[in-house]
This record gives sequence, structure tokens and C-alpha cells, in this order.
Amino acid sequence: MTTGKLWDGRFSRANDQVMEEFNASIGFDIRLWEADIEGNLAQADALRQCGILTSEEWSAIVLGLQQVGQELADGSYRPGPDTEDIHMAVERRLIEIVGPVGGKIHTGRSRNDQVALDVRLYLRSRVGTLIELVSQLQTVVLKRAEAEVDAFLPGYTHLQPAQPVRLAHYLLAFFWMLDRDKGRLRDALRRADEMPLGSGALAGTAFPIDRELVARRLGFARPTPNSMDAVSSRDHLTETVSAIAILMTNLSRLAEDWVVWSSPAFGFVELDDAYATGSSMMPQKKNPDSLELIRGKSGRVFGDLMALMTIQKGLAFTYGKDLQEDKEPLFDALETADICLRVLKGVVETAVFSYERMRAAIEPGMYATDLADVLVRRGLPFRDAHRVVGELVAKAIARGCSLVELPWEEFAQASPLFKREDVSALSPAASTDRRNVFGGTGRNAVVQQLTLARASLKE
Repeated sequence: MTTGKLWDGRFSRANDQVMEEFNASIGFDIRLWEADIEGNLAQADALRQCGILTSEEWSAIVLGLQQVGQELADGSYRPGPDTEDIHMAVERRLIEIVGPVGGKIHTGRSRNDQVALDVRLYLRSRVGTLIELVSQLQTVVLKRAEAEVDAFLPGYTHLQPAQPVRLAHYLLAFFWMLDRDKGRLRDALRRADEMPLGSGALAGTAFPIDRELVARRLGFARPTPNSMDAVSSRDHLTETVSAIAILMTNLSRLAEDWVVWSSPAFGFVELDDAYATGSSMMPQKKNPDSLELIRGKSGRVFGDLMALMTIQKGLAFTYGKDLQEDKEPLFDALETADICLRVLKGVVETAVFSYERMRAAIEPGMYATDLADVLVRRGLPFRDAHRVVGELVAKAIARGCSLVELPWEEFAQASPLFKREDVSALSPAASTDRRNVFGGTGRNAVVQQLTLARASLKE
């Protein structure tokens, strides 16, 4: 009895139908079809180079592969559930088009090094897209920051009002987080930039394939130096999904801020209707579902990372079928980050800030550090200045007024170093502009940051 496979003469019985479904990966690795066609074309070139394929055979196979690619692209070829994976789907259709010579394409190659190649090619393409999407989000954030240099809002620690900051400074904090995310993705790509084809099942190919030439043809920096490592290691996938998980953490943190900010209690920002939803019951509601979904999907990507690490942690060298399970977490992480970046770009681009609500939320007590700094500049040790102003804060709380509403006599009694103008001159602009140190929230420092951010994007 035949098994229904293209190549296997070892077995006398076909797989049980349940086993066939269990073993198949075509339902998700169909995403690799472009990479598989590209890898097969490189394999055909390598086989011609070392004399396994004649020029006529090579030409027929190349034309056949191009046809398979076109059919997969336009949907005229749809591999059925009986096709185990994308590699067999492409090879089966190639043989149908060009005849038995199509079976030569797998000479000196295993599906182990084939899938390792396909995933690296796919990774390169999709991570490149993610890097571009991060840059697009950075561009929108930078544009908003450029327009908000003179807008002020409360800065928070422990979600408690802390000190006034410029809105541009807040937005640029997110810009630099994204910049590091982009760097991590680039680093992951750099370490994945090795070509595994020619590694065979685990011991390398027995045919004189010029792996350096194949690597150059496919745009890799070099071939993998060890065949066992090449077919069994997936740390480049783990590193990539780790970078994506950190990216999602950063997206989730901005989402959390803006979910809070969009509530009527804060009212700092209103999302465009295109990125909000209503309630099925309460007509007045405007829910920030775009941001809540980004926040929620971060947990999904964390699960993808944990799945990848768990799949690999006890896997003996070299290849095990366990590694079929590496693709769905990878695909999910890439696709989730992709849509989240696109949505957040639209959210940031169209959101409307309420400058009045932000400024009104800057409580007078947030100038406490400014008053302490005044005393320090006049010679008082900071710990003493901190105590003096802390006592004034306590008096204001006891009186039921703000710090700046205390009678002048209280300030004069607290320290002879105070002057009347120290209190009357307090403002968000004055407070922030005392912090013009590099990286600070002062106007000059923020303008400097904007220049650095523009330069970073140009790189």
C-alpha cells in the first residue's frame, strides 16, 4: 500500500487520518510559501552549479517553481489538508508541472535545513516590516511632540502628581523607548543573518554545494558554520519574539496611560471616533478599545515567547518534530505586533489633547521641589530644605488650602531664606525651565531632544 507521500517507500501503511491531521502543518506554514519558492530557486542554482542538474533540467525547474509561486499568489493552487507542509506542497505541484525531474530539487537537502532556511527568510522580511512600522510610529510621535513643546501636564510617580512636565517631553519618552525597540529588532536580525541550506538533516550535504555562493545569492552575510546547530537551534526566533515582547510592553504602557487619560476623571486626551467604540447598552459611552486591545495583546505575545522557550528547553540535539510548534508562536507574535503598531499610529496621529485639563491638573503642591531647590541655592542642605517644605505642605493640608495659598508669614517663619517672589513666580513654564539639563523637561532641553530624535530617524 502506498502512503500517499511523494518519497517514502519505508512504510506499508498510510497514516491514520487523525495522525495525518495531527502531523500536518500546512494550515499555518502556508505563510512560508514565498520563502520556500525563493529557497528552492537557490537550491536549483546550487544543484546546477555542482552538476546535479543539467541546464535544461535547471531551466524547467526554475520555470516550474515560478509557476507554482504564481499559482500560490493568485490562489489558483490551494494545497489541501492532505498536504503535510508547505515544502511538500511546493514540491508536489512542481512535479505535477515539470514531471519526475522536479524530484531532483531535494537532492542533498533535508526538510530540516529547508525549513530552517524558509523561517530565516520569512523572519527577515517580516521583522523588516516591523522595523519600518516602528519608524512610522516614531515619526508620528515626533510630529506630535514638535507641536506640543509649550503644553504642560502633571508628571506622575506611583500614579501620584509629582512635577510639571512638557507634553513634548512625555511624548519623546515614548519615542526613545521605540528607538530601543527598533535596535533590539535589528540586533535579532543581525544574529539570524546566516544561511542554513546545505546542512542536510544534521550532518551536512554530501554534494559539493557552494554554500558561500548560496548565502550571497539569498542575501545572507554568511552560511551557518555548524550543520547540527543550523537545523536544531531556534534561539534567533526566541530572540526576535523576546524583542517583540519588549516592544509590546512599551506599547502597552502608553496604552495604559491613555486609557486613564481618556477617562472623564482625567480628560487629558480624546481618541478619534475611528479608534474608539460604543457600548451595547449605555449610549453615552466612548470606550478606548483600541488601546485596551493593545494592552491585552501584549499578554498574548508574552505567551508566544514562553511557548517558544518551552518547546526548545528539553529538545535533544538535533532536530525533533517539536520544532514544528515554533512557527505558530512566531507568526502570532509578528502579526500581533504588526497590527498593534498600525493601530497605535492612527491613535497617536488623530488624538486630541485637552491643554486646559492638563494644565488645570497641575496642583500647586507639585511646586514643592521647586521651593526646596530655592533654599538649596541659598545655602541650605537639601535634606533640611526638604523638611522645611514638607512642614509647609503639612500646614497647607491642615488648613485645607494649597501650598501656594498659605499666608506669606508661614513661609517667612519656615525659613528666612524665602522671598515673596519665590512663591508668586511659580508656574509650569518656570518649573520646567529650571530643568534644562540635557535630557530634562526644560524648553531648551526638549528642543535639543527633538533635534536628536530627527537625527535618529534619519539614520
